[in-house]
Amino acid sequence: MSDEGKLFIGGLSFETNEDSLAAAFGKYGTIEKVDVIRDKETGRSRGFGFVKYDNAEDAKDALDAMNGKTLDGRAIRVDEAGKGGRFRGGGSQGQGGYDRGGSYRDAYDSYGKHQ
Repeated sequence: MSDEGKLFIGGLSFETNEDSLAAAFGKYGTIEKVDVIRDKETGRSRGFGFVKYDNAEDAKDALDAMNGKTLDGRAIRVDEAGKGGRFRGGGSQGQGGYDRGGSYRDAYDSYGKHQ
């Protein structure tokens, strides 16, 4: 699957699910796929996810409109998936893309390109 049109969404509330993420981002274009990344053991959200648009221009519109906006009570960060940058994700130290020093690239490498 091409990365074109795929966005990384960081800072998600633990209450945000695929449906609410799709509802928030769906107004910018046709969405191909939505993923909220969850802990394998607990099923709890990791606080980030991905939205893949059919059209890369729609993804850019969504990025421009939604970056820094509030979703389910939390300010979210939106970036192109796999483009790098830093995020303030939660989680345990020493788990690559999940520690506070992780990058979008780390999280994407762990999950995004396997979706």
